[in-house]
Amino acid sequence: MSTASAAYTSAASDTGLTLAAVGDLILDDDVLTPRLDATSPELLGLLRDAHVTIGNFETTAIDFDRFAGWPEAEPGGSWLVTSARSGADVRAMGIDMVSRANNHATDWGVAGLRSTSAVLEEAGLVHAGAGESLTAARAPRYLTTRRGRVALVSAATRYQAMSLASDPFGIVPARPGINGLRTTKWFGVRPDELRSLAAIRDSLPPASLHHTARKADARDGSVTLGGTAFISSEATGGQVGPYWKVDDEDITALRTSVRQAKQSADVVAVALHTHEPGNYSAEPPPFLHDLAHAAVDEGADVVLGHGPHQLRGIEVYRNRPIFYSLGNFIFMQNRQFPLTREAWRRTGLDPSQHTPSEMLEQKRLKGPLSDRIWYESVAVSLSFENHGAYENQGAVDITIHPVTLTFDTQHHSDRGTPRLADVTAAHGILNRLRTLSEAYGTEILLGNRQGRIRIDR
Repeated sequence: MSTASAAYTSAASDTGLTLAAVGDLILDDDVLTPRLDATSPELLGLLRDAHVTIGNFETTAIDFDRFAGWPEAEPGGSWLVTSARSGADVRAMGIDMVSRANNHATDWGVAGLRSTSAVLEEAGLVHAGAGESLTAARAPRYLTTRRGRVALVSAATRYQAMSLASDPFGIVPARPGINGLRTTKWFGVRPDELRSLAAIRDSLPPASLHHTARKADARDGSVTLGGTAFISSEATGGQVGPYWKVDDEDITALRTSVRQAKQSADVVAVALHTHEPGNYSAEPPPFLHDLAHAAVDEGADVVLGHGPHQLRGIEVYRNRPIFYSLGNFIFMQNRQFPLTREAWRRTGLDPSQHTPSEMLEQKRLKGPLSDRIWYESVAVSLSFENHGAYENQGAVDITIHPVTLTFDTQHHSDRGTPRLADVTAAHGILNRLRTLSEAYGTEILLGNRQGRIRIDR
């Protein structure tokens, strides 16, 4: 159904509801807020002053004196973990709601997922995107403020296979996990290249390719070789390289969750966690544009992207902002505790000869996230005025606050912690974000240390 004319999309909420949003929250084993009160009071002020503030909780909160789980064999890149004190710490920063659907939600298994839920709930944080079943993970979560009710829907396309929640089926119990959006991946090539690949495939013994892959090739017009499915760039809109398609059933379910949220709330935020095509890319995959547009079509008032740990552009679609990635907000991998044996093995260092800090510093200096770009991001403040139907009512005033995450420091305790950027750094961050956003026709007005987008009715 088309929702653009539905009554609930036309109901204006109270004026002046403010929403602040930040990117990934990757905390270490310490409590951070007391330090930020001293180093970043202005930043904490903008989080605390908003009627609601949203971030992406991308770690597992564990009290190891009571924990009965273990690290999974396949993490979402690393086995991220933080203290059970982190929930109250995040809440003290002024954050009210957090998304949970991401690739690190089950680094420590279902026990870790449940431990994190308990920590967040004890701290009074509303969290979405993870739960005891798929229905629970897909469900909107709500927070009522003095200016209106806010809903959060959280979903991810990047996750470990075991992270996907499921509903009960007959006597089969539900599987706890996250709201994952399943994808099919192909590699786009030029039509003549696809014909050559097909000739190679067809010259091989029939048993060299499983019959299900042959059926998929026949259905999709693809060619599978060596476990990789290739497809013509004519089917990818001319794109050569990796190409993903989101499962139709999951897109429908996302639309339903957003529509339910809009029917029950004044302002709806949708958090989408996506790493594709890779953390190195500042350009989102085409399917993310489609997902974000679908969310807005169903009533989302803002789409909050995260995942690649760097900034991506901002689009205004149907008078609603889409932030394709807000980057990191807290990126403290410098004092993570405890560390798994597998994490040590990946660095090649001997835990009997090196301290955990030396191992983590080598990981920072030689790992894929060693550049300054991962330590530059933004916090955004949105003011919804006489807010209602898409093109017909209300305005959104957006202020962009550049943030740096303490990159150049000898003090490991401060590295990865946020503060408002100084004038020089703010200028660089805003100009990069403005360039990334120009592809969507979005104009960012630059001030001394802030950017601004005004979306009028």
